[in-house]
Amino acid sequence: MSRAVRFHQIGGPEVLQIEDVPEAKPGAGEVLIDARAWGLNRADSLFRQGLYSVAPVVPAGLGFEVAGLIAAVGDGVGEFHLGQAVSVLPGFNLLDYPMHGEAVLAPVHAVVAHPEELSFEQAASTWMQYITAYGGLVEIANTRPGDTVVISAASSSVGLAAIQIARRAGAKAVALTRTGAKRQQLLDAGADVVIATAEEDVVARIRELTEERGARVIFDPVGGATLATLIEAAAQDAVLVIYGVLDFTPATVNVMDVLLKRLTIRGFGVAELASDSLRLAPAVDYVRKGIVDGDLVPVIDKVFPLEDYADAHRHLERNDQVGKIVVSVDAHTAG
Repeated sequence: MSRAVRFHQIGGPEVLQIEDVPEAKPGAGEVLIDARAWGLNRADSLFRQGLYSVAPVVPAGLGFEVAGLIAAVGDGVGEFHLGQAVSVLPGFNLLDYPMHGEAVLAPVHAVVAHPEELSFEQAASTWMQYITAYGGLVEIANTRPGDTVVISAASSSVGLAAIQIARRAGAKAVALTRTGAKRQQLLDAGADVVIATAEEDVVARIRELTEERGARVIFDPVGGATLATLIEAAAQDAVLVIYGVLDFTPATVNVMDVLLKRLTIRGFGVAELASDSLRLAPAVDYVRKGIVDGDLVPVIDKVFPLEDYADAHRHLERNDQVGKIVVSVDAHTAG
């Protein structure tokens, strides 16, 4: 038996339970990972509330990110060995492979040997955020030197990854955050400019920063009522990548702006990239090289012990964090 996080009804963090479950055995094309750290994502909260793109089937496990050691391999797995340090890419159905357990199964295509420069906590904070930001900024928007990149929800783990990737591309990273409370932390994290959306005129500030041209790349997980503002702040031929929906308010779009500016508005989900081996390989190489070069450094907001897992979700939903929320798994109880 090993412990895993599960919930038996949709709801708030209070529905989360740590339960003993039978330890699974890997089948063909699977590995068993002895977990050392879990990364939390907004998707975990949405899934628990029944608001994610995949509906939970209770009792349900959850979690997309884990780092640990290979404990067993199934038939046909030759690229990993017992005791090897690995982490997991978000390229699977959450219903099939929940990652927040002490001993978890993962499909081999989603498992990577993470760079040795990373701790387990950092490795559990890496792939979701950097693959998402890479897909939006590098693959889709082709961010290049001289671009202005506007990054909404910039204090999230993906937002911070986007700041680093924009800077790595030679672009100016403009971080959007609701108030000025996180301004210095975002500047310290590499943002060139921070705009507090509840306190400043976003469109005027972006136009000022770009000599009235507007931003060529916009990277947004919010949607909702702010989408119109982002479109207004966009430059001619801009690319607006939407990778989440934190605001479920219906968006009002000025179609004339879209038409006259020749905007590209592109929805993007990390699974789109992670499930395509031809697209995933260069993304993984990019992230590996960025970590080794020191351009990409996972930012961890807070590490919780396994027993405080529900509190980690509460912290996530308070939106106070700057960076990744991680849960540390007791290495002596796994497996």
